[in-house]
Amino acid sequence: MPHGQEVESEYTYHNPVLLEESMEALKVRPDGCYADLTFGGGGHSRRILSLLGEGGRLYGFDRDADTRANIPDDKRFNYIESDFRFMRGALRLRGVTQLDGVLADLGVSSHHFDETSRGFSFRGDAPLDMRMNRRGGGTAADIVNNASPDDLARIFAQWGELETTWKIAGAIERARKVRPITTTAQLVEAVAPCTPKKDESKFLTKLFQALRIEVNGEIDALRMMLEQSLKVLRPGGRLVVISYHSIEDRLVKNFMRSGNVEGYVEKDFYGRSEVPFDIVTRKAVVPSDEELARNPRSRSAKMRVAAKKG
Repeated sequence: MPHGQEVESEYTYHNPVLLEESMEALKVRPDGCYADLTFGGGGHSRRILSLLGEGGRLYGFDRDADTRANIPDDKRFNYIESDFRFMRGALRLRGVTQLDGVLADLGVSSHHFDETSRGFSFRGDAPLDMRMNRRGGGTAADIVNNASPDDLARIFAQWGELETTWKIAGAIERARKVRPITTTAQLVEAVAPCTPKKDESKFLTKLFQALRIEVNGEIDALRMMLEQSLKVLRPGGRLVVISYHSIEDRLVKNFMRSGNVEGYVEKDFYGRSEVPFDIVTRKAVVPSDEELARNPRSRSAKMRVAAKKG
């Protein structure tokens, strides 16, 4: 059995996606210094640690306090309970200014979907929360009950890429006038009049995705993380990002190609393109049939890899 499968079998919190592919992409050096920006269940981190020597170091980031239960007992590992948008500052506080590799497995862990009380899934009934960090900040219920119909329509269009979002916003407004929408089941009931019967699951997935992204500021965090990764990676250092929907993937693709999320390529006086990365993966790497059979939740994963120019 491949080593990666042995590692995966240890976890109930989250199956690490594209595990061996991401390790190959990182090109882990035994004495290198790395950051796993989405520690979660620790699957990717443990695999990195298995490739590091005594002099290697790994910094694991996660803003969800639940992940503390997964911290490996390893002196080479440093856990940082923080949003990865603060990566550079958190590393500098620990005396780290350069990394050999940065790994980010975006999206939501299996734990968040399976832990019904967190409110990430439309299956079941739970408080409409969706916060990655439950120590503060507004919940999905706050947005659903207080945002204007125009803002709701914007959120569903921008982050869920849904159509006729004004109808969805209108349905929510009518429902919240009767009673506050405080649970996932109440939200599903509120949007039932505009939920397509044939694509109910797809529609609700996008709806809940849009709210989750808004609650956690995921796109702003991703922008900040990408910009900081360029500053902390040493020449030749690898940036490995696994995304799960087109909004994230577009930003990652643009950034790796141009050095900015807009995808604008700057040129020098002679008209030559000035880009900070060499693209390692011309096409996104996706899970194998074997992985899809083992972990159906990996089906939308896309991994892109770039190396910082020196």
